[in-house]
Amino acid sequence: MLDSDSQSAVFIHPSAIVDEGALIGAGSKIWHFTHVMSTAQLGINCNLGQNVFVGSNVKIGSGVKIQNNVSIYTGVDIEDDCFLGPSMVFTNVTNPRSPVERKEEYKTTKVKRGSSIGANATIICGVTLGEYCFVGAGSVVTKDVPNFALVVGNPAQQIGWMSAFGDRLNFDNQGDATCAASGDKYRLENDQVIKL
Repeated sequence: MLDSDSQSAVFIHPSAIVDEGALIGAGSKIWHFTHVMSTAQLGINCNLGQNVFVGSNVKIGSGVKIQNNVSIYTGVDIEDDCFLGPSMVFTNVTNPRSPVERKEEYKTTKVKRGSSIGANATIICGVTLGEYCFVGAGSVVTKDVPNFALVVGNPAQQIGWMSAFGDRLNFDNQGDATCAASGDKYRLENDQVIKL
């Protein structure tokens, strides 16, 4: 159930269910009424809030924060340092029908390193959320999101760019920007942002 050297460092609330075989990284915390399936993997220093579900074969990186009432279904892959806001939703089938079995049709959704997903957002299956992108609260993401992009609305549309620190980037005429909070520098070329 736990990584071999991490048993003393992992916290699992008594009301949580972690199925035998799940791999839980050192320093991770699993809170009230959360269920982690047996073939799931969770990296180090993660925090799973109340009423979270982690499905079969889901792989979650290190440093991931998952807020209350989030279900991560088979087909969703989450890289390091991502933030999943309260009650945000993933799907894994594009055309579900109750009487039709579609487990062989699950689509893969990738949440790249450093991504943030706001409260009550919905991520339609089969998309990739780019590194350090930012999905606004209540948005419905129906297509891939570029690295560092800020998207909002239903369907989600890009309205700007965000730094890895989480501040809005304002690019000058030469395509350069500096994060006001961290001082990190960025360049916008061919509608792609690169951290310098």
